Amino acid sequence: MTFKRLILILLTVVATLLAGSALYSSLQEPQYRSRLELYQTDIVLQAATWQPEDIQNDYQKAQNAILGANPVESAAQQYEDARVAAQKSVEKTQQRIEKLRQLIAQQDTTQSSQVDPKLNLKVDQQAQLKALLKLLDEQQKTLAELELRLGILAVESSKNELALQIWDQVAQREQIYPEITKTARVLSGLWSNQKQLLPNAQELIQSQLNGWFQFRALSQLYKLQERNDALKALEVSQQQLAEQALLKLTIVGVVPNLVGLLGLVMLIFLLAQRLLKGKNSVLATNSELTWSTPWNAETIIQVLVGGFFLMGQLLVPLIFSLLPIPRPTGNIRFQALNVLIGYIFVAAGALSVLYFSIKPFLPLSEDWFRFRLGGKWILWGFGGYCVAIPIVLFISLVNQQIWQGQGGSNPLLQLALEANDSVALGIFFTTAAIAAPLFEEFLFRGFLLPSLTRYMPVWGSILMSSLIFAIAHLSLSEILPLTSLGIVLGVVYTCSRNLLAPILLHSLWNSGTLFALFVLGSSNR
Repeated sequence: MTFKRLILILLTVVATLLAGSALYSSLQEPQYRSRLELYQTDIVLQAATWQPEDIQNDYQKAQNAILGANPVESAAQQYEDARVAAQKSVEKTQQRIEKLRQLIAQQDTTQSSQVDPKLNLKVDQQAQLKALLKLLDEQQKTLAELELRLGILAVESSKNELALQIWDQVAQREQIYPEITKTARVLSGLWSNQKQLLPNAQELIQSQLNGWFQFRALSQLYKLQERNDALKALEVSQQQLAEQALLKLTIVGVVPNLVGLLGLVMLIFLLAQRLLKGKNSVLATNSELTWSTPWNAETIIQVLVGGFFLMGQLLVPLIFSLLPIPRPTGNIRFQALNVLIGYIFVAAGALSVLYFSIKPFLPLSEDWFRFRLGGKWILWGFGGYCVAIPIVLFISLVNQQIWQGQGGSNPLLQLALEANDSVALGIFFTTAAIAAPLFEEFLFRGFLLPSLTRYMPVWGSILMSSLIFAIAHLSLSEILPLTSLGIVLGVVYTCSRNLLAPILLHSLWNSGTLFALFVLGSSNR
């Protein structure tokens, strides 16, 4: 065994441990998609309050088609599901904290007067305990916020007793979240049998609630205070917001659904054609034509391990942290810029390893890393995007049942969800819709997929490269959806033999996700 091969084996073990650790850590992180779905639910509630001057049957049918027949009932079920998932997360974190505390206590009782050889382990455990306590605090706060809103949905369905019980549970946590518990008492006073108007009611409602929930609470408050002018102004403002919400739902809901419907029709047609025409079908284009790969598995592992995982997880973050770059955590523009610069560093490092790994085999045949402006790459890219929507949507629905709102998410999506700055959003868009598709498609479809055809059929290479592509994002909850997306990307590249096609598909996918985040998130800020 050569020294180089021994180093590569050691690096592979390190990269595997790092990836495994990151995936395990993501198990305790919430998914952004769960929060995004609740945001969309909030917009539905907001839009449902829109009452045009001349209500006609056609409008009512259109509203039901977009919002559903009973938006409040649907929203209550979604919030209840979210509350159950949040409670389970709290219980799991509490169990982990208790086990860790017991382990630390056992070590304290067995510690001798000599230097403890497990001192470093204990320090690590204390750091884990601190991180878990912080996570528990965030989870409990999220649970309390969900319960505030769930109570308002209950009174909207004439379940006042249930709402009062929910708010009473929240109010009992006064020492943990005083502002939230005060708001719970305010809401209880507004809807109890013996109405009570508590001090600072309006300020608490405006600070702890938003959207439709804030509107319902303020409406009840103004009615009890007999502030008719304020109530009328609130209703006028709400109508404007409701109209905007309906437009947003049309953009982020109806349009993608129409594209997804087109994709479903295309998928059925393509599969039927594949069954009927076999090798003469569209999906069979280049399906058995492998690439001429001059390097072996050692080079493939060297690029993935050295270029992607170690560069991305160790060297680049270390170098980036040593650079004299200001990192004010409260400034979303600087955060967005840091994400973009960090990603460029990772991509540059990985592509450098790729270049020096395949340099001895240059020049390559013309079917490698092919970028051609001519041909049907736009049709392949857009068609693949349409087909990917129903496939990934179905897989995501199954995936949600598996992870129940946990499993982590891409941190970029969470930052974009909370951003309220056009410059920051532009930088996020550059990262997700331009830099990421270029780099990831060049590496996973341009290099990895063709390289694997040396050892397995094209379809096997598509599956394997898609799985590695999904794992590389280091979020357990995203493995299934990203694998399915990677399969569509792989098929598009295999059939088109033009990297511009999967790059376009990838860019459209990320752009659509970011746009939905921006539209839905803007309604909840």
